[in-house]
Amino acid sequence: MTPRVGVDVAAIPRIAEAHRRFGSRFLRKFLSDREIAYCAESPERWAGRWAAKEAIGKAMPSGVPRPRMRDVEILPSDDGRPHVRVAPATTLTGRTVDVSIAHDGHFAVAVAVIPDLHETPHPERLKRSPGTEAPLAWADGPAPQGDPERRPDGFRLPDRPRDGHKGTFGTVVVLAGSQGFTGAAYLASMGAARAGAGIVRLLVAQSIYPILAEKCTEVIVGPVPEISPGVVGHASLSGILRGFAGADAGVIGPGIGRDASTRRLIEELIPRVAAPLVLDADTLNLLSEYRAILPRLPAQIVLTPHPAEFGRLADLETTAVQQDRRGVASRFAKAWNKVVVLKGAGTVIAAPDGRVTLNPVSTPALASGGTGDVLAGLIGGLMAQKLPPFEAAVTGVHLHSLAGMDLEASLGQAGVLASDLLPQIPRVMERLR
Repeated sequence: MTPRVGVDVAAIPRIAEAHRRFGSRFLRKFLSDREIAYCAESPERWAGRWAAKEAIGKAMPSGVPRPRMRDVEILPSDDGRPHVRVAPATTLTGRTVDVSIAHDGHFAVAVAVIPDLHETPHPERLKRSPGTEAPLAWADGPAPQGDPERRPDGFRLPDRPRDGHKGTFGTVVVLAGSQGFTGAAYLASMGAARAGAGIVRLLVAQSIYPILAEKCTEVIVGPVPEISPGVVGHASLSGILRGFAGADAGVIGPGIGRDASTRRLIEELIPRVAAPLVLDADTLNLLSEYRAILPRLPAQIVLTPHPAEFGRLADLETTAVQQDRRGVASRFAKAWNKVVVLKGAGTVIAAPDGRVTLNPVSTPALASGGTGDVLAGLIGGLMAQKLPPFEAAVTGVHLHSLAGMDLEASLGQAGVLASDLLPQIPRVMERLR
């Protein structure tokens, strides 16, 4: 049978920074006691083992449970090659696993090769498997904040039944874009598609329709009447409402512009859409001009402001928002009766019922234009697949961050484009299933 191969890259400085912040608690989430002793204070060895264990997980076929990182031990054999030992009672028990690890001072790269897991291991290998040579000294304990292996409270991937079809996975309708901001419409709609939504419809002003109809081959793009070139306004309401018919979730706002007539449109449109909504970017800026309306809008809404947008919505200085991110997000989620996603390093997701989740990972690779549009679409796509707003927000933020971390490892902290996230999101989802 053909063996399975997995490859992973880990950024050595990121592993070193996690150790600096969390010490041995971080190491004990993915290393055995013997590995910790062998690695001593070497970030290169830590990162090499992280990459190797990720590579082993990536080599596992879909539907086969992956061993936890701490259920795999990698130490040098007598000839210096990495020797893999697996804890008993895992899907790899009794099987040979070969890994190769290299590093260049900034990245550690690992390749893992495992046999076809649908074959039955030889009985003699089960008796004397690497995983049964001796008990492994695994340490347990709570996952530290910042550990990318920890799934935040509220994280949940949508069901993906084998007999599902595009109708099973929901329809997302996105209202976005204006002249100069066609990219926001593209990124938000493709974020919804990459979340796994069955159908994505994008509504755009008539004059920018040709651009997006050509750009978005997997999205149904529909033109709506405009009040001026590239601008949708109150006169567009009836056409937009027709576009939202049958939606399971919606996204309103990325790049839509701030015309006064657009604000009137938003204020009348949102209460008349039955589906749960993500309100992002320009929609938030428009609503900040009429804050009193927020508590009166439907409850099944996710607001996704960055700190400056949050400050405008809450009538606070941005510095005040940043000084108490958790507190202000929770307070206004209750006051507005909405799920709030306060973006930035250490994104806060707060629900009206008092639940608050801090996303455990962040990366400067996501600090570029358009990544927030992808996130808005991602959350909308998860809601279309029947995740409640809070769970969709937590899950979307975490998937978005992990995709960013993967891109940081492969491309670096600078130069990652928002569109780079799109193919990475389903890879992260599959890794976590």
